Amino acid sequence: MLEHVPAFLGRLLHNVRAGHGKLAVARLGSEAVMGAGGFALSSAAFMDGGVLDPMFTADEEDACCPPLAWTAPPPGTKALALVVEDPDAPTPEPFVHLLGWGMEPAAGELYEGDDPPMLGLNSYQQAGWLPPDPPSGHGSHDYVFQIFALDAPLDLAPGKGRGALIEAIEGHVIGAAVVTGTYARGG
Repeated sequence: MLEHVPAFLGRLLHNVRAGHGKLAVARLGSEAVMGAGGFALSSAAFMDGGVLDPMFTADEEDACCPPLAWTAPPPGTKALALVVEDPDAPTPEPFVHLLGWGMEPAAGELYEGDDPPMLGLNSYQQAGWLPPDPPSGHGSHDYVFQIFALDAPLDLAPGKGRGALIEAIEGHVIGAAVVTGTYARGG
């Protein structure tokens, strides 16, 4: 959808962005929970702040989610939730690329192309990875991969959206970790 915005319009909308302050981690996290107990998120496919390979974006026909790995969450973790958002989208809220939960509350990983056991809906109202597709000429976008350690089991049916996930985990986050990849289209 956004990839079909003409490049001239992308350039005109360069400063129109949802904003990092609207990310899930901005609402649910705090200094105390960020990296709590050494909790960290990484990807073998990109460094934090590094550029995403086009194979993970809408520029590839068979794009897939990059691999992710996380260290042991803080003691008392009963569930994990994953949110991937683009705060640079020219939309009122960050664009959701992936919502997932049901991973074991321990150190773990998702291999390239793997989905979490339970999936919520991305901004296209589909379950699974929504490949980055920023408007041409809009500049570089951040794709913020956020993992949350929760102090209670997550009782949320698959197919729910961002609002339902945030509501379900609010007040239960005891650890959070983030890794960011970037991507821009020419124009």
